[in-house]
Amino acid sequence: MTTASWYHRDISRVVAEDLLAKAGKDGCFLVRDSESVSGAYALCLLFQRHVHTYRILPDEEGLLSVQTIQGIQAKCFRTLTDLIGAYQQPNNGLVIPLLYPVNRAKEPVEEDSDGEDGRASHPPSLVPHSGIIAGSTSGWVTAQPNKAQISQQLQLRLQEQVHSSPASDFMGFMAEYLSHHLQLDLEALRNGNLQLRHLSTALVTACRGLHSEIDFTLAGLETLAKVFDPPSSPQSPVREQGLLASDPDLELLLSKISTVNHLLSSLERKVLKTLQETVTKHKLALPSVAVVHPPAAKPMAVQSFEVKVGKTQRASLTVDVESGTMAITKRGCSSPEETISQDKILQLIKYQSMQSKVRLVYDRDQHRSLTRDFIFQNARKREAFCQLLQLMKIQHSNLDEPDLISVYVGTWNMGSTPPPRSMASWLTSRGLGQTQDETTAGIPHDIYVIGTQENSLGDREWVEFLRASLKTLMSIDFRVVALQCLWSIKIVVLVKPEHERRISHVNTSSVKTGIANTLGNKGAVGVSFLFNGTSFGFVNCHLASGSEKTQRRNQNYSDILRSLVLGDKRLSSFDLTLRFTHLFWFGDLNYRLDMEVQDILAHVNKKEFETLMAVDQLILEREKNKVFLRFSEGDISFPPTYRYERGSRDSYVWQKFKTTGVRINVPSWCDRILWKSHPETHMLCNSYGCTDDIVTSDHSPVFATFEVGVTSQYVPRKAPGSSPESLACIEWDSIEVIVKTASRSKCYIEFYSYCLEESQRSGENSSQSSDIPGFLKLSWSAKQLPVLSPILSDLEYLLDQHLLLSIKGMDSCESYGECCIAMRSMIGSLAQQFETFLFHRGEETGSMRGWMKVRVPKDRRSTRERLYEWISFETDEMESDFPTLSKPALHAVRSRPLSLLDSASSYTNPAYFIFEGVPNTWAQCPRLSEPSYSQASDRQADRHLGHSPCRRLQSLTGAQACSSSKEQLQRSPHYSVPETISYGHQLSPSQIGRHKRPKSAILTRHPQTSGDCSLTALHMAWCLSDMDTEPPKRGSCLDPSQPEGRKNLLRHTRSALEPPPQSCWEGAGSQRDTRQLNRAGEKYH
Repeated sequence: MTTASWYHRDISRVVAEDLLAKAGKDGCFLVRDSESVSGAYALCLLFQRHVHTYRILPDEEGLLSVQTIQGIQAKCFRTLTDLIGAYQQPNNGLVIPLLYPVNRAKEPVEEDSDGEDGRASHPPSLVPHSGIIAGSTSGWVTAQPNKAQISQQLQLRLQEQVHSSPASDFMGFMAEYLSHHLQLDLEALRNGNLQLRHLSTALVTACRGLHSEIDFTLAGLETLAKVFDPPSSPQSPVREQGLLASDPDLELLLSKISTVNHLLSSLERKVLKTLQETVTKHKLALPSVAVVHPPAAKPMAVQSFEVKVGKTQRASLTVDVESGTMAITKRGCSSPEETISQDKILQLIKYQSMQSKVRLVYDRDQHRSLTRDFIFQNARKREAFCQLLQLMKIQHSNLDEPDLISVYVGTWNMGSTPPPRSMASWLTSRGLGQTQDETTAGIPHDIYVIGTQENSLGDREWVEFLRASLKTLMSIDFRVVALQCLWSIKIVVLVKPEHERRISHVNTSSVKTGIANTLGNKGAVGVSFLFNGTSFGFVNCHLASGSEKTQRRNQNYSDILRSLVLGDKRLSSFDLTLRFTHLFWFGDLNYRLDMEVQDILAHVNKKEFETLMAVDQLILEREKNKVFLRFSEGDISFPPTYRYERGSRDSYVWQKFKTTGVRINVPSWCDRILWKSHPETHMLCNSYGCTDDIVTSDHSPVFATFEVGVTSQYVPRKAPGSSPESLACIEWDSIEVIVKTASRSKCYIEFYSYCLEESQRSGENSSQSSDIPGFLKLSWSAKQLPVLSPILSDLEYLLDQHLLLSIKGMDSCESYGECCIAMRSMIGSLAQQFETFLFHRGEETGSMRGWMKVRVPKDRRSTRERLYEWISFETDEMESDFPTLSKPALHAVRSRPLSLLDSASSYTNPAYFIFEGVPNTWAQCPRLSEPSYSQASDRQADRHLGHSPCRRLQSLTGAQACSSSKEQLQRSPHYSVPETISYGHQLSPSQIGRHKRPKSAILTRHPQTSGDCSLTALHMAWCLSDMDTEPPKRGSCLDPSQPEGRKNLLRHTRSALEPPPQSCWEGAGSQRDTRQLNRAGEKYH
């Protein structure tokens, strides 16, 4: 079965349909693994440009049959080959016989490393070459074996042991020997040399980690033995031989093992003899053991900041976190002008046009509040001041559970060498790039996640080294949440002791992506857990190396995404990136720069990093929607972290001399940290950089720190009511979906959420069409959609909840795409519009839009402000009175360098119907007829719901009135956000990283934009907007005179091809229009 060319193993549905579309003939077929049933298969058959999928299911006896409708006898077959052969005959129930198999592409035999990532080589392919009988274990099968055939046959025998042996990781080192060096030993043996020098070298390399483990154990055993030695006993001869030397020699290793064996065998006799003598003579005086208490956490020192107040006046701001006060002292004065306690501070407002400026809003008395502006020496000082005030608020709050935590993420390819004695710069985020200020660098984070690659230390040794390093720096004994290792790839999660009880549902997993996805020299390790009510996922990976292996790295990412088993098991059918509130992905991703070495070095010397970003393979692949869809990354303002000369950071070593020639390793940002969060959650990247003083490896360690909003296990203030009026509900008016598929299958929607007792399922779609080849449009009305009942009805609880939706085929139960919707923007008495993308197995497979509302009972609408909501962001064009704006909801990213052209449209990025031909310059906010507006009610409701005007506007228009680009953000006088803040998103093709709207979605281009319009998209938009050309009938739901008419006209008008009226951002009334839209459908009565 596995040798059949038409069997494509675990490819996705999208890939299978693409292969059949390229074949193009009716009767083309292939078989893949089923995504919905373990051990089953999916037969994909092309007929009349549509793909028909049949499930092949095994029965209790292992017989295979094609699933049939009820009442039809299924035909059973012993093997998949027999089944396919039978259905190649006509009249077997398929739409067309199986005529043309679509063959699986041959997997190239390649070395997965060019030897550039460390001092040790990585194993080659274990796939047997042609001419070798697969499955043979009885020696060499050729009559006259040569040296190459012997090597290949031994590799095959080693391959058979990899899966069953508990030491399969160790065998990877042996694979290198069998592939490259066995022939040299054979040649030496033929010449009479019996030493097998290359085997000895391979064993030394494989046992390198054993040296440190034995040294650690041996030192402890010797210490224990000395305790029971007589006072006149000489020193152990082991020490005299210098057993702790680092010379990795086999004789030394054997000597160490022999010493350990001797100590263990003699230690029990020695202890027994000593204790017997002590009992007999009664002369043992044991020294008193002092109880060593763990050091108390270091109190926060009082920090001072020099600032400018007004145009010329200087002052000093003193922050005392322990006492919870902030003092303002004018220059030249000995006593503070004013001391403000933390409970009086109402809001911090960061300016965006001036990165060093902040506005402080505080209560002076019960009847009035004051604002004061301060200008710091630089932006880093301002951020340190804000962070200290945030910490002061947290420490003195009355909350039992935190709203906000800090997360540290570090990644480092250690180059198979031990770490330095001190890693303080790495663990305190100091060095190059966006780094922590010295006033806050010593503040411990709540969670530390350390990922390493090519780490030669033992697991326990590495964990204890990290804990000891943090204890030295922070005086805190951090607790170990999880440790997961795959060969030399390790991930460690540490938390503060007070958070240990808040961690639950810890899961770990690993995926091998080395040669033939069998060896763990490349791959990923992951950890997931719940912090109270917030789910976290962390993935540390080491992808394929080599400048030319971009596609191999992309495939590594897809394999990890598909195979890593993390998070809630109920969400296993969802894309890994949707299973967690916050997902962090980091490691040695190995993406390189596509530029000549000398040009790279010139730009690095000038610190022209933006120019290099234009040729960064990872950014380019993300823009093509190949990897890391909708992920975020902080600004890179530090030099490439690879490939340095070991021992210094002054120069890059970009030449690698090998037997095959000179290998060029261009300086690159191989080591990266990315993240993805659910829509409308709080995530702020405070630092992203690398160290400049850790030089033991050819990679520099990279760090990033985050401010993350978390939720607690909510306890309702009131018992749930018995009447339906006291219960919240989630209602759907309609849902429309377009998926990229050549299937015509009917579909249903599954709904998942932590706020639901169990998953819910809709009926099959009420209508569908496939006017555009390769795409299927599906619609559900309110009759087919269930009313969902959350387990709790409190507004404060529902504001933090999310819904996960999965579109599944009725025939195969396989997913066509999944998405996440934040309930925060959907709360109200009138239905709100949402729009989002669909994902499946790392690919963008479609898009969804619809109307929904979350009804909350009047007696359960109380809520509170989160601790992270009291910091907002403003521009200089703001009024002097107290602003009542909550945090904006959108993520702004750095602008793309002008040298980097827009990427071509990708068929996997169908933003096709969401905008339906509306270009970027239109996709803001048309003027709409709205209910009467009250500024007082607007402000009160915004505080009540914790909504941002940007967030509400986003949910109403769906076309991103608050665009993620800095140019569009600056059109609004109040709603700019920093470049590294993320609140998630519902729909924004250009919102995360450097992704842009696909050209296929733009029918009318900006005058300055070059390129032809897409006729396919034009045809699609016209087809999908046919319904808009019919005038609404009197009394219908589209009649403007009807209460629901305005809502439906909004929905249908948005799909028209004519441009909307002038943007609501323009003109003097822009601010009022924004607030009106923000309140549309939001008022409670």
